[in-house]
Amino acid sequence: MRVVCTVGFTKKSLERFVSLLRGAGVASVVDVRLRNSSQLAGWSKYPDFPFLLKEGFGIGYEHHPELAPTAELLDRYRKDGDWGRYEVEFRQLLEDRSPVDQCRQLLSNGTICLLCTEITADRCHRRLVAEYMQEISGPIQIRHL
Repeated sequence: MRVVCTVGFTKKSLERFVSLLRGAGVASVVDVRLRNSSQLAGWSKYPDFPFLLKEGFGIGYEHHPELAPTAELLDRYRKDGDWGRYEVEFRQLLEDRSPVDQCRQLLSNGTICLLCTEITADRCHRRLVAEYMQEISGPIQIRHL
């Protein structure tokens, strides 16, 4: 069975992060952040992060902002905190963007790990992306690291 992992980098050391990826057998990190070069990204900031993953740990990296919320959607959620609304609107955004081919291609590359900032996946769009991938591609195991 194919596996999709998810992980947030916040409050994790690089050592812990890489240990989680290795323990799960992750072949490639799929960055689903809207902005991957923010000053707040710490050790996961582009362009150093992809280089570090590949050269230091043999783990691939791809940035897929089409799997991220829009700035407006994210800002509204941060302001009103309405997760139910955010979830519905983000799912609609995925439907509108229809990244089916991109998702299927990603799933053909071995175990992937969706990366975002949130500590846990329960209120993070990476969980919604993993569930979308499961819906469009058949059975996959989702593991939140």
